[in-house]
Amino acid sequence: MSSAVAVTDDGAVRTIRLNRPEKKNALTLAMYADMTTALREANQTDTIRCVVFAGAPGVFSAGNDIGDFLDAALGGGLESRAIDFMYELGRNQKPLVAAVGGVAVGIGTTMLFHCDHVVAAADATFSTPFLKLGLAPELASTLLAPMRMGYARAFSLLVMGRSLSAAEAGDAGIVNVIVDAAAVDAVALKAAEEIAALPPGALAAARRLMRSHGDEVMQRIDAEAELFKKLLQSDEARAAFQAFFARKK
Repeated sequence: MSSAVAVTDDGAVRTIRLNRPEKKNALTLAMYADMTTALREANQTDTIRCVVFAGAPGVFSAGNDIGDFLDAALGGGLESRAIDFMYELGRNQKPLVAAVGGVAVGIGTTMLFHCDHVVAAADATFSTPFLKLGLAPELASTLLAPMRMGYARAFSLLVMGRSLSAAEAGDAGIVNVIVDAAAVDAVALKAAEEIAALPPGALAAARRLMRSHGDEVMQRIDAEAELFKKLLQSDEARAAFQAFFARKK
């Protein structure tokens, strides 16, 4: 594992912590690969019964590293390590808990639609500015967000790029529990331990029934990824990335 992803096991709970705070936990290709490996190992280990995604204090994830996006736009398209993570998350068999403090941008928000229980800090914010970069939503969010939030809220989030506060995300059904920022990790871990203590066979069966649209999720990931690749090569995306870096200078 790279230093930007820390994986720890505590009893039946595995925590996958994004640990690149100096870049607001923007996800690099190496980080995607590490998260894929950590999830795959958890699914193959009977003693691990729940997985927690967590970030650094004050930031969950700023989304995909914009430099990787630019490289993809100027090069050969979306990299397989990001797609591999989406596949692994989409077909994941273990319950997932997220501990969200601070910002959750792009895939930092769309990955939450695959989580079973989300704990958020009261000051957390959620946004998916894909179209502002000339891109399209990913990780089956065009399927899962309307199912979870309703079409109107999903359009506002995914297409218009409007952010949600923690309270709004709770109302929309993305967040289960809102707590003080300092308590996010502890509350998420407690929930994960509660889930892990449930009878594993019954838990897996109930989760399968509640997620009976799994095949459709995988098909949507593929469809979105194909569109994403095309849009990465578009003049709109290149212009948006170049404008982004110009503003950063």
